[in-house]
Formats: sequence, C-alpha cells, structure tokens
Amino acid sequence: MKFSERWLRALVPTTATREQLESTLTAIGLEVEGSELLGQGLDSVVVAQIRECVRHPEADRLQVCTVDAGSHGVLQIVCGAPNARAGLKAPLAMVGAQIGDITIKAAKLRGVESNGMLCSAKELGIDADASGLLELSADAPIGTALADYLELPDAVIELGLTPNRADCFCLRGIARDVAAATGTALAEQAIAAVPAQSTATLPITLDAGADAPRYAGRVIEGVDAKAATPLWMAERLRRSGIRPVSFLVDVTQYVMLELGQPMHAFDRDRLQGPIGVRHARKDEALKLLDGRDVTVDEGFLVITDNDRAVALAGVMGGHDTRVTDDTRNVFLEAAHFAPAAIIGRSRKLGMHTDASHRFERGVDPELPRQAIERATALILEVAGGTPGPVGEVTRDVDLPKPQPVALRRERLARVLGVKIADGDVERILHSLGFAVNATADGWTAIAPTSRFDIAIEEDLIEEVARIHGYDAIPTTLPAGGAAVRAPSETRVSDSALRRQLVARGYLEALTFAFVDARQLQTWQMEEGSIALANPLSAELAVMRTSLAPGLAEALARNAARQQSRVRLFELGNVFHATGDAPLHTQRIAAIACGTAADEQWGDANGKRANDVFDLKGDLDSLAALAGVALQYRSARLAWAHPGRCAEVLRGDTRIGWIAELHPSLCDALDLPARTCAFEVDLAPLARRDVPTSRPLSRFPSVRRDLALVVPRELEWKALASTVHSAAGEWLRDLILFDVYTGTGVGTTEKSFAMGLILQEESRTLTDQDVNAVITRVIDTAASRHGAVVRG
Repeated sequence: MKFSERWLRALVPTTATREQLESTLTAIGLEVEGSELLGQGLDSVVVAQIRECVRHPEADRLQVCTVDAGSHGVLQIVCGAPNARAGLKAPLAMVGAQIGDITIKAAKLRGVESNGMLCSAKELGIDADASGLLELSADAPIGTALADYLELPDAVIELGLTPNRADCFCLRGIARDVAAATGTALAEQAIAAVPAQSTATLPITLDAGADAPRYAGRVIEGVDAKAATPLWMAERLRRSGIRPVSFLVDVTQYVMLELGQPMHAFDRDRLQGPIGVRHARKDEALKLLDGRDVTVDEGFLVITDNDRAVALAGVMGGHDTRVTDDTRNVFLEAAHFAPAAIIGRSRKLGMHTDASHRFERGVDPELPRQAIERATALILEVAGGTPGPVGEVTRDVDLPKPQPVALRRERLARVLGVKIADGDVERILHSLGFAVNATADGWTAIAPTSRFDIAIEEDLIEEVARIHGYDAIPTTLPAGGAAVRAPSETRVSDSALRRQLVARGYLEALTFAFVDARQLQTWQMEEGSIALANPLSAELAVMRTSLAPGLAEALARNAARQQSRVRLFELGNVFHATGDAPLHTQRIAAIACGTAADEQWGDANGKRANDVFDLKGDLDSLAALAGVALQYRSARLAWAHPGRCAEVLRGDTRIGWIAELHPSLCDALDLPARTCAFEVDLAPLARRDVPTSRPLSRFPSVRRDLALVVPRELEWKALASTVHSAAGEWLRDLILFDVYTGTGVGTTEKSFAMGLILQEESRTLTDQDVNAVITRVIDTAASRHGAVVRG
C-alpha cells in the first residue's frame, strides 16, 4: 500500500517528523517497507508557460521556445521534448537551479542561447515519466514556485500490510491507527448524503446469495467526461502508484484509496437494465477494460446488464460499458462481495487488480453507500451533472455482523505482564472505532465493521498492546523451568533415519507440498488430491498425495545438469481428501539413478547400474533401526516397471511401495533409465518395541549351506517362511546367497542356495543335531513346495 505523506497528514494533523511517523507506523504493525522523497531542492523551479515554439535552425529534434516565467521575465529556452508546444504550462528550472546532479546554467545549444530548462516529471524526481514535459493544469499560476503549486516536498510511504489488516488498504484506516497511536484527533469529515435531483434509476437484482449480499448504484446525468482531474487528486493518485487516466475513472480510484471501497463507473447509455449480480455460467465470455477477452466458469461472479455479463465482479469492469470522453450519463456502482467468492479468481486469469486485492481480504460491508455519496460529491464539484437517488439492494441475513468480544482485565495484565489503566484501555479501543462497554471483570467490545480480524479475546489484547506500545511493555524472562522431553524408546527418531540414509550416500531434499495437478495426473496419483482455494500459481494448485513426484522432479533437474549418479530422500507430509477433513500422513521416500556405487579405483564392478534391490537394501537398513524385517509382495502400480515393483509390508500391514519407475514415465519426466524409488509411511516404519537385553550364547554357531530346486514361480519369501518353521528355534539367521537358472536345472525350475546359521544357548550343537534340522527342512520344503536338493 503506497500513499502520500501529505495526504496522511491532512487526515491526521500530527507534528511528528517523517522519521517519527514511519517509526510509529511500524510499531503499530503497519510495517514501513520503504519511503521515497519527492520534490527535494525545487526552490528555483517555477510554473511557466510556453508562448511560442519554432524549430531550431541546426537541429530537427530541438525547438526554440519563448517562455513566460511571470515575475522572472520572458526567457528563451531550447527544448527537445516532443510535447513542447505553444500554450503549454510546464515546470521551468531557472539558471542556478540544482536538478539532480545537474546545475542549470545559461548556455548555447547548437549556437542558440538557452536560459534555463523545461523539465519532465522524472527530471524533477516526482515521477518515473520521462516521455515529455510535465504538463501542468491550464489554471496553474505563472511564476509560482512549483513546490508550492504541487504541494512539495512530499514522501511516498509504502507499507507491507499483513492479510488480516484489510482495513488499512485505505488512507482512512491508516489514519485511524496513527491517530490512536499518537493521541491525535482525526480530521476526518463525515460524508454527507447528496440529495437526488432527478428520478433516474436502474433496477438492481441480487442472484448470488451470500457471495454478493449488497449492491448500491446511482445514475448521474449530464456529466462532463472531459473535465480535467483536479491537480490535488491527480497528485494523490500518482503518489499512491496509480496513474491518472480520466476524471470519471480517477474519481473511483480516489474513493477506493480514501475509503477502501472499490468502485466502477459504467456509461449509462450503454446499459439497458436491470443491473444484476449472479454466478457466471460455464464458459461465459466477456471483454474486460484492459481489452482482454476472458472465459469464466461458475466459480466467478459477474455484473450483468439485462442478464448480459458486463463486468467481472470484484476484479475488473467490462470493455463494452466503459466510460469514455463521450460519456454524458454515468452509473456508479459499489458492492460488497464475500472474500471467499473473490479469492483466487484474478490469479486464475493470470491477472491482479487493486479491487480484487481488497475484496480478497475483506471490505467493510457498510461502505458501498458512503462510497457512492463521496464519489457523487466529487463528480458534481468537477464535472457537474444531475444525480438520481441511490439505489441499494441488501441481503441482511448474509452480511457479516461483528459479535461482542469479552476482554478480561486480569487476562490482559497476565498476557502483557503489565497493568494498563482502565481509562487507557477504553481510550485505545474507542480511538480504533470499537464500541466498548465496561463489565465487572473488564469490558465487552464490538469491532467496527471494517475489522474482520477481531474474533477472540487475544485479538483485543493485541490491539491494546500495539497502540499502548510494545516498547512500554517491560521485558521479562519466562518463569519456571523448561521441560526437556526425553526421546521415545518406542520410535526411531527422524534424525536417526536421516543419518542412516545420508550414511548410505543419499542427500536430503525439500520439495514443495503444493504441486501441479498435471504432475499428479502423469503419475496417476491424482485420486484424493486436495485443490487449493487460493493457489500461489497454477503450478502449485493442489496438495501432494506422494513425495515421489517432487523427488523425481528434483532428480531430473540434477540429471539435466550432468549429474549421472543422483540419490535423494525426503521426509515430509502428504495429503488426501477424506469425508471430514483433509488427512495428512508423514512419509519417507527415496529415489536414485546411475551406478550402484560411486566411482572408485578399487571396485571392479563400480559401473553396475543401480537397481531396485539396492534400494531394498537401503530400506531394510531403515527397518533394522527399528529391529524389524520388512516383507515384500509383488504388485502392479501405474508408475512402476512391470515385474520390478513390490508392496512393502510390516507384518500384514501395507506401509508403502518400492519399484523401478516405468520407462514411459521416465521418458515423460526426462528421468534417466532405471530410476528406482521407494515411499513408505513413517509411523509404522519407525515403530519399535522397547529395547531389551539378552545374553549372547557362549557356544559356537554352525553354518550349513543348502541348495533347493523349486518351481520357478515360487517366491523366496514363501520358501524362507517354510525353512524358518521347519528349522525351529535353533535357526538364528537365513541367508540367500544365490538364485540360479540354466544348465542342470529344468526350464520351469530354479535353484535357491541358502546358508542356515544354527546355534543353541546352552550347549554346542552336534552333527546329529544339525543333520536332523537339515533333514526336517528338506522334507518340509519337499512336501509344501515340491523342492528337491540340487545335486
């Protein structure tokens, strides 16, 4: 929010210096992001009028101007501005004036004397426009100091407002806060109703329910649309970052900056009536003021003329009904729209307007009629005209109504750590526009209709604190000891999981929780996705349902920059829509491409490509921290390579997946071939039993290797379960060290070679003991799976 310092001082006649004023604004929560001084050192710049312009004899682009400077005489000035012409009034820097780094001197330009310089707004440091001379109003008094005429010097102050302070997107709101903080009386004048002088009206209908509960309009006939915008208004607009366009447009912009109510002016003769507000229809099209043709859907509100969409409600007016220099009759409109009905609409069209910026954050529902009356008075003063009555339609049941909020005296003192006098509390709240009633233990306050952010007691405490002054509240250390929370023994910590993956060669990545809906569609993971009501951009429009797409995008970006071996992991939340509220689940995921091991001289197999079993080992190492062994079950997933994909289970519960990504997905995302990934829910992975100790056996273990030929379709998991059940409690570990198909084994068979580690805690196992276990394993495997010992 930009505004002129002089404009603010006109509403709050404070004697504070600029530095003090900026400090006050920041202290009360209206942070000053910057300020720019305007019109410094213009003591020798005056208002002058060009009497005559003739072409320079030696230069096509220069003119020799005869300039009337009032009491300073008639001067000859050589000027190269394209808009220099007879009759124009413009700023003249006299000889000796300091303009920026230039001292104006009498000089000869191409042999012609020049005694001063006609200036542009940029040269004077009051605007960025350098296209030509600054054109002054025809009634500007010749010879008057420019600084006096333009009310300079001045400063443009820019505030960085938080979204909850929508009431300060106007000068009246800022002035109210400054007056409260400085104890100064507001110079704000009541807005008087302008009596109707005709019966001209347009009927109004509201068909958008709670999204548009109030709409006001007024017809003004016989206006002079070519009337010049008054200098004071044009300068206030310009210093607020808005370039003056034409008087009728400038009036609506000025009222918006002054009161905070966006407005629009229609050419009445281009309207048929009645005027209405409704939701747009699917694929409804209209042309906006900036000439852009847009197509909208049912999520937008439109202003209609006899059911024809003529403006995009809360965003921008329409091109076909705009005011021009030929306009004679005007229809002014001001409305209240619910923030939820406007949020994100302009961004959806790739645009941003001052009106939508305000409506998205909330505009005072009581302002529309005030804005109409204020704009009417300004138009009649400058452009004349005959006003009709103000027409207003309201759905009272849908208008927001402030509710009383209790503020307890003891609670205020406890939160702030200092007792503030009752009189000061009441003065602060009254000065901010609150209706305050004293109670036995404090007060009840009703916020002004412009304050959408006041809902609970803490909101009132914040209001008192910021106006009373945070500097006036003593700094105290918190009482009591800080509780140190011991880590849980029943869960592996996040930091331990991170350290494990880093130790195995991964780097941690942080990706956006907001993703492009098309990205989820590419992965076929869009089911259950949550669309944002007010996305930052179209590329960040939905909440992620998986960590894998973000990691894949990060991997592709690295691979495109000549990184052939990339290993990334992330620990974060994913989000899914449910019947009641969105569900967020914490997960851990990893993705890898390139060689299985980093390049080194001592590894002859260092160029072996990374595969899904390498990631399985990494995932198993995470499970080992919790003291569990994961199970894997073949699966078919849309994003996974057929036959190289599995569901990950802990016990009988599915906790995630592991896979080599499908080649077509890799092509679509520009990922390297054989990119592998896993993603599992964090809570079941990290859960562990409380660690207990047990003595180690003092007796040696025995290893026996066994190769069994089994049907090719048999999975190792099934055979391993059989071996464990048959071997009994002496089996300490089971190692699969070879899977063989080929010569010596049938075409429908394969061989599993395994090592059985056997041990007893009370004695050394004998050969007879071990042979009995092996025989039992062979017999059980034969009966259950048709296994035979490989010869």
